[in-house]
Amino acid sequence: MTRLRGFALALLLAGGGSVLQAQSLGRQAVPRAQAESVAVTTSVRSQYVVHCAGCHGLDGAGSRIGNVPDMRQLGHFLRLPGGREFVIRVPGVMGSGLNDRQVADVTNWVLATLAPASLPADHVPYDAAEVQRARRDPLVDVAAARAGLLEEARRRGVPLD
Repeated sequence: MTRLRGFALALLLAGGGSVLQAQSLGRQAVPRAQAESVAVTTSVRSQYVVHCAGCHGLDGAGSRIGNVPDMRQLGHFLRLPGGREFVIRVPGVMGSGLNDRQVADVTNWVLATLAPASLPADHVPYDAAEVQRARRDPLVDVAAARAGLLEEARRRGVPLD
């Protein structure tokens, strides 16, 4: 505990006796209550980075250790009955904080950018109305739904794991 206090004191003194300020890229950011964001996430890629990449990674690879699915094969779900709905009904999508249009846009971006090789030839992009309908029927047991889809994928020879 004494060591921690000494470190805090050293930090305070290093700041010239004033409260340390957060810095970003050499600019001083003065903490303010309820400050507006200077980097609004309006691009679809930015929305993916903010709402999805924390778990799935910037490249969409996911993590076997964390049991986070690989988004680079997402299009294969669209080849299965119920797979299209599953993709947008998972809790990470429904609870992302994105509105219906944003969910559709980000999902379409992921499919087109991170998973294009897995898309079926007859793929139709998601739209806001489809996401709105999906929100009315939340997915209760994700593991069971995913297991059923994986079993169907094995039966049909669709490469999912």
